[in-house]
Parts: sequence; C-alpha cells; structure tokens
Amino acid sequence: MQKLNLPEYSFRIKTTEGKSFIFDSLRKKFVRLTPEEWVRQNFVQFLIAEKKYSVALIAVEAGVKVNNNPQRADLVIYNRSGNPLLVAEFKAPEVKINQQTFDQIVRYNMQLKVPFLIVSNGLQHFCCQINYADNSYAFLPEIPEFAEII
Repeated sequence: MQKLNLPEYSFRIKTTEGKSFIFDSLRKKFVRLTPEEWVRQNFVQFLIAEKKYSVALIAVEAGVKVNNNPQRADLVIYNRSGNPLLVAEFKAPEVKINQQTFDQIVRYNMQLKVPFLIVSNGLQHFCCQINYADNSYAFLPEIPEFAEII
C-alpha cells in the first residue's frame, strides 16, 4: 500500500481469494483493505499512539442520520460522557480533498454537532474547530491531542 504522511505502523494483513484484508483492532475483525481503509487504519493508529486518544472512545463507521437517511461516518470520537467530540472523514490517497469532501463531513456534523472535524486522504490532513457560539470555524495547524479537546 502507498506510503502515507503519517508514522508507519504494523498491521495484520491477509489475502483470501486474491483480495487483501486488514485486521481492524477496533472492530475486532478483518475488513477489506481498500486505499481508503488503509488511510483510516493508519490514522486511527496515529490518533491512539501519537495523540493519546482512548481506544474505548473511538467508533469506526458510526451510524449517522442525514435528512432521515442512514449514513456512516468514517470515525467518531466521543468524550468520557458518551457525547461526540470529533468526526473524521477519510479518502483514498489519490482522492483530492475538496469542497465536496468538506460538504460531506458537514452533513454528518449537522446531526452530531461536534466541535472538531478532520478530513484526510493520508497525505493531507485538515482539522478545524467549530465555534457554535459565534458561528465560526478555524483550521488548526495540527491534529490536537485528546487532552486538548476534552
């Protein structure tokens, strides 16, 4: 798989009937290894190892209703009270991060109303903090540590 703009981590990967699978330690099962999944698995490890996010507070493919239609957010981080804090959207490395990508995560956030959004294709990472009091947002220079967002 492609080298990403993240530290390198070890993963359990297997091939079955010509298809590659990666073990998702959060979902406790092997999932199809697509370029987008490669980004997600690496980014999750980055959040846990480098930014000290708690494994117990991370949900992969969390259900979200958008206009009464069930959708799945790539990643949702919760606080210790069970309230969502951060939603992340991942794309394959060859997919350019553009306005459509941000529109997608904003649609999820209409339901979740989290203060932090992350968008990454593994090569570029964007994190913004939303201030609901004055209806503004600001892009952050780096992904915050868990202790900084709780």
